[in-house]
Amino acid sequence: MLEVLFGSRTAEQVLMVLHVFESGYASSIAGRFEISLSMVQKQLNKFEEGGILVSRKMGRTRMYEWNPRYAFMEELRSLLQRNLDYLPDSIRDRYYKGRSRPRRRGKP
Repeated sequence: MLEVLFGSRTAEQVLMVLHVFESGYASSIAGRFEISLSMVQKQLNKFEEGGILVSRKMGRTRMYEWNPRYAFMEELRSLLQRNLDYLPDSIRDRYYKGRSRPRRRGKP
């Protein structure tokens, strides 16, 4: 729905996942939508360079989260929430529910 504003469907999906789960990592987002990892990484890097996201390393995984200093954070999150509210329940349940962090090694 917002892909026209963000330039691509992948950009919209990345921002929506981060809106719902507050943080995320590239391979998780790519797996959730069954899209290529490089496309997700490209979008995450673009948003980090633009100051929308910040990242930090957790072991070998780079976690991305919202930059609290981004000037239009409230407006962007409001737009994403509005988009989420208009999604059909089937799409919301399929893509925006479930685990958001990697499982600890050895945990069943």
